[in-house]
Amino acid sequence: MKINTIQFGEVEFSPENTISFSSGIIGFENLKSFLLIKTEDDLFYWLNSIERPDIAFPMVGTRVIDENYPEEGEHEGFAIVTLNKDPLKITANLKAPVYVNQEMKSGFQRVIDSDKYPVNFNLFIE
Repeated sequence: MKINTIQFGEVEFSPENTISFSSGIIGFENLKSFLLIKTEDDLFYWLNSIERPDIAFPMVGTRVIDENYPEEGEHEGFAIVTLNKDPLKITANLKAPVYVNQEMKSGFQRVIDSDKYPVNFNLFIE
């Protein structure tokens, strides 16, 4: 199968590589099938919708930011990143992480009820 993405152009994938989000992502609840893409020279992972290939979420591993970040069983935590031309304005959403199990091909998003984790955590500082 193939999809035409904005970030990577045409991407070929096997249906077994599809990660299923039964409840979607907040604000995109109707999208259920995604690919997790990472290139060698890219800082971020990309969660790219299969149903809407024009929609992709840059993400960073939560453990890179906080080694004690809450775990969810066998699922790895990722924070959705808001990109900006000014690196000092690039933020990660630690309040509503996306959890992915690459072996089980499943994922979900949850909101963490703690003031410790902000919606707009600055990834880079001067």
